[in-house]
Amino acid sequence: MINIVLVEPEIPQNSGNIVRTCAAIGAKLYMVKPLGFIMDDKHFKRAGMDYLDFASVSVVDSFQEILDANKNATFYYASTKSQKNYCDVTYPDGCFIVFGKESYGLSENILKNNYDKCVRIPMSSKARSLNLSNSVAIIAYEAMRQQNFESLQEYGQLTGRIENDNY
Repeated sequence: MINIVLVEPEIPQNSGNIVRTCAAIGAKLYMVKPLGFIMDDKHFKRAGMDYLDFASVSVVDSFQEILDANKNATFYYASTKSQKNYCDVTYPDGCFIVFGKESYGLSENILKNNYDKCVRIPMSSKARSLNLSNSVAIIAYEAMRQQNFESLQEYGQLTGRIENDNY
């Protein structure tokens, strides 16, 4: 299992999509206040759809709260400012992958204090950044791939055939 942390997410649709991704892979999601929306927001609920019922989501008051409760955990920080490719690190079971808000990313203070644990998704120099929910999905699935999708085995294997002709 991995943990995803959103520090001060601003856009409800992105957070809803991330809830969906976390539910699909069995990841725990932490959202650090202040949120740019309320959890009852119709856009958040629509993006999260019925995944909200089986996703593991915690809203916390500060990022420090997560750090204090997980002193021995491995943390990685997603940033366009990093030199390290997200595929070039090992994501151990129980690790935390931290993402910043859509408008700014993670604070300079967090980045400076954790530069050796920062990772980036390679992209064209013409692009400023990727959408937050896309970035979470890209890195989260790399972490799951490295763990051989172990936590997803309970969901069954592909059968290689179509079960219903009414598709």
